[in-house]
Amino acid sequence: MRMLAIRNTVKSLLIVIILAIFSLPQPSYSQQDISEYEKRLRKIAEQMKDIRKKINEEDKKKSSILSRLAKIGFSKDLIRKEISFYSTQLKKANEELTPIKERIPQLKVRLKKEKESIEEILVTMYKFGRLSYIEILLQVEDIGDLISESKNLTLLAQYQENIIDNYMGTLDELRTTEESLEEKKKEIINLIQKNEKKRQELVAQERKSKALVREIEKNKKTHTKMLEELNDRAEQLQILIKKLLKEEISFPAPLVPLYEKKGKLPWPISGKLVTLFGLRRHPQFRTITMNNGIEISPQKNMIVKSIHPGTVVYTDYFQGYGNLIIIDHGMTYYSLYGHCSEFLANKGDFVNAEQPIAIVGDISSLKGTILYLEIRYKTKPLNPLQWLKRR
Repeated sequence: MRMLAIRNTVKSLLIVIILAIFSLPQPSYSQQDISEYEKRLRKIAEQMKDIRKKINEEDKKKSSILSRLAKIGFSKDLIRKEISFYSTQLKKANEELTPIKERIPQLKVRLKKEKESIEEILVTMYKFGRLSYIEILLQVEDIGDLISESKNLTLLAQYQENIIDNYMGTLDELRTTEESLEEKKKEIINLIQKNEKKRQELVAQERKSKALVREIEKNKKTHTKMLEELNDRAEQLQILIKKLLKEEISFPAPLVPLYEKKGKLPWPISGKLVTLFGLRRHPQFRTITMNNGIEISPQKNMIVKSIHPGTVVYTDYFQGYGNLIIIDHGMTYYSLYGHCSEFLANKGDFVNAEQPIAIVGDISSLKGTILYLEIRYKTKPLNPLQWLKRR
């Protein structure tokens, strides 16, 4: 009878241990795909590298009003990218923080159950320890019972060792997780501080930009110099258009001629019209300038869209026009979009009407965030308001 009781005790203990092990909560990790953040960070890092390169190129050029304006614009754009970079890192860190925070209470529950299992083992082994192996040997009915009991005892010893190892492992994992939590919190605080510092830098660059614009508007000498530089850049743009006219562009399908859409073209962006096409007289200095396009101040949406199907033939920085994108619409018609902060289409891409091609910016702009739009037939500028839909 006593041997049967021992056998039942051992089997009961094995069941307790097995149930304890399988009832432990399994690790639960966030399903957020962190790789998406990594892709975004790599893209922003590439954009920042490109902007720094443009700033260095402007530094090498002869000092001019346009160069000063461009460098301020690029500096602001770089700071915005840095803010975006830190903000993305912050979102990524918060995503990584969530499973860490969830993991700690799970580990504590698991640790508690493992501790309880160890306590049960110790109590049972204490009671069982009062019987020697010789007593078991003398009370077994046959050799088969001895082998059976030996297997159970070996299994019991094995599970006893495993449960203790698991407990120590869980304890180490809890400590490591708590350390990771503290490190992630410090990382988040550091990113918030970096973001705030960059926002202050952006404010300083905005003040610098406004000061230069006021100088251009109030100082006749600076204003005149600015007009001379703009005229020179307009001539350079004319040369670029002539060069594009010589290039053969293939289209994937026959296009509706742009001239058939006169007065029906969609606006590239919704917003307020701030500069008209044509001659403009300065109210103070009485100087006259020719505007070859229009300027639109965006409202909520900052996405620039193509006004007609065509092939992108130019995407680059062009002094005086900022980041410029030019689309060939066939039959020597072109549309030009200036002061962009980022291109969404690449040179060689075919784009449809109202397809996103860029994001509005303020590079080389005297009016802040704004879109400059030209429509040209060969090298001749056309009044965009005669081609866009009336509103």
